[in-house]
Amino acid sequence: MTLTVSASFKKLLIGSAVALFLSGCASTGSSMLSGNQSAADPRLTQGNDAQFFSKSGFQACAAGAAVGVAGCMLSGTSNRAECAIIAGLGACGVAMGANFYLDQRRNEYASTTERLEVMSQDIQQDTQRVIARTETARQVLADDRARIERIETEIAEQRVNQEAAERELAAIDGNIDILRRDLNNMQRSVTEYEEVAQLERQEASPEEIAKIEQEIGTMNQQVLALQQEVDDLYSMRSAITLG
Repeated sequence: MTLTVSASFKKLLIGSAVALFLSGCASTGSSMLSGNQSAADPRLTQGNDAQFFSKSGFQACAAGAAVGVAGCMLSGTSNRAECAIIAGLGACGVAMGANFYLDQRRNEYASTTERLEVMSQDIQQDTQRVIARTETARQVLADDRARIERIETEIAEQRVNQEAAERELAAIDGNIDILRRDLNNMQRSVTEYEEVAQLERQEASPEEIAKIEQEIGTMNQQVLALQQEVDDLYSMRSAITLG
């Protein structure tokens, strides 16, 4: 298999990958968070599901290439740049946009049917990642709702500890910030898959496109369900004003 990548993008990706590798920033976690997010629940910043949808498309791709750089440095290959590019592209998926994703898949598969089958697998995998993230988020959201209800009760009974309440609300704000960031990247993935399906429509059969669109719709429903729960928590949080 031969992957073709523009020289400018190759230079940008490798440069960023090397920088990420050398600085030790290729992994995700609480060290990447700032502001209110520093007080966020560890369940949202650690664990297997914390890394997905946490970065922009280019960051995700560059981080994947950084891992590729590490492997290629140890492999003894004579062309480490090409090695890293191939390793990095495998981690990009739809994160880099519809056109990039489609170009990548066309380099790998000449058949539209084969490309759509791989795309179907990618969508299903990302949907499972959304579901896993939602399961974690719901645990945190339930705890945050309980904390807000308790603070509301304490305010009503005029026995609230101002300093403690401020710390708890800051943590809740951090959780909301993280989940909104993730939701933005999830929705971006849905949109990119929709654009790829549209680009493939002319060459694919109606049945193939219908199957892909149904799977994209399933992913989108999962994203929208999590969006609603985060919005509900935000509304609860916004109703609280400490004196």
